[in-house]
Amino acid sequence: MTRPATLPAPAPALATGLGRRGPSAPELCVDLDAIAANCRLLAGRVRGDLMAVVKADGFGHGAVAVARTAVASGATWLGVTALSEGLALRDAGLRVPVLSWLNPVGADFGAAVRAGVDLAVPSVPHLAAVAAAAGDARTGPARVHLHLDTGLARDGASPEEWPALCRAARLAELDGRVQVVGVMGHLALADVGGPSANAAGRAAFERGLQVARAVGLRPRHRHLAATAATLTDPATHHTMVRVGAGLVGIDPSDSTSLRPALTLTAPVVSVRQVPAGTGVGYGHAWVASRATTLALLPVGYADGLPRAATGRAEVLLGGRRCPVVGRISMDQVVVDVGPGSPVAPGDTATVVGTGRDAAPTAAEWARWARTLEHEIVTGLGSAPLRVLRRFSPDPTWSPS
Repeated sequence: MTRPATLPAPAPALATGLGRRGPSAPELCVDLDAIAANCRLLAGRVRGDLMAVVKADGFGHGAVAVARTAVASGATWLGVTALSEGLALRDAGLRVPVLSWLNPVGADFGAAVRAGVDLAVPSVPHLAAVAAAAGDARTGPARVHLHLDTGLARDGASPEEWPALCRAARLAELDGRVQVVGVMGHLALADVGGPSANAAGRAAFERGLQVARAVGLRPRHRHLAATAATLTDPATHHTMVRVGAGLVGIDPSDSTSLRPALTLTAPVVSVRQVPAGTGVGYGHAWVASRATTLALLPVGYADGLPRAATGRAEVLLGGRRCPVVGRISMDQVVVDVGPGSPVAPGDTATVVGTGRDAAPTAAEWARWARTLEHEIVTGLGSAPLRVLRRFSPDPTWSPS
């Protein structure tokens, strides 16, 4: 074997360390006081009930923790999509009304009836399956909310199917198999809010209510508004509103100052000095234009950071904003902290903050990734092994 004539040049100086000054792993912290404040604000905007929507693990913030906080702060109902989410709330000891509204015909509706979970019914086949499950459960009628499509062409019965669903529901109610306690819809421009934006959706819902009443249904609960309409369009409120994003500090209508509740921090794993011309990460998407200092953080797209934010994202490190350089990888990012930076292994970077300091917020990450805040927070909350939830100091509240 021929040996090289000269040895390779030494690698740039590299310092490593774990946990010298801060936590030894990324931490996702949830500010339940912020969620409580948001819930109180939203509940103060409506005269009827407020349903706290805690689907997708409470928008990545922890469904049970968010649910308990919301119920203690003015919410009178809880809402989820999948039946399994509703059953988990019951298993956690939550006894307020719970509604589940996105289930296949073959779902275990008997479990819902036995657990006292209300069910949204978007079609006659769904109604038949729920009625049959209620008969088998022998626990009394299933509580259902008839779901009307008001313009999304998504979940809910179309206007053409709606009269048949209402008639079938009335027959099932007379047979004692179901109790129609609600009618629900969702606005096609739910993220816009405002009277003019959702006039067509409001009108479609009113027509649906008239059809339901004409066949003898008398639903006590009527709900159409989500966060944006709750904040901007009182005509959509009816007897109840459904709020999810607003609880965790997201206002799609950009009309109200809500408090973000998530903070993601990460320790610096290593620091290296590099000369000008150094390429960073896969494909050398970024090349240093001058000698600088690079810090490595153990977070990436597997933890919910959107890869699409590559080239635009920043973090708070060493008391100032620093750019993320190179491509965002599965479990690591590189940060340019500048020449002569005192940043050292074990220091803590704030990757996502709440806006109380200079740290980037979920809203900024959404802009960098050209998406919406909902995707950012639910993505961050999908890595449970790296989540630390900071619970409220309220002595009357206890975590699960």
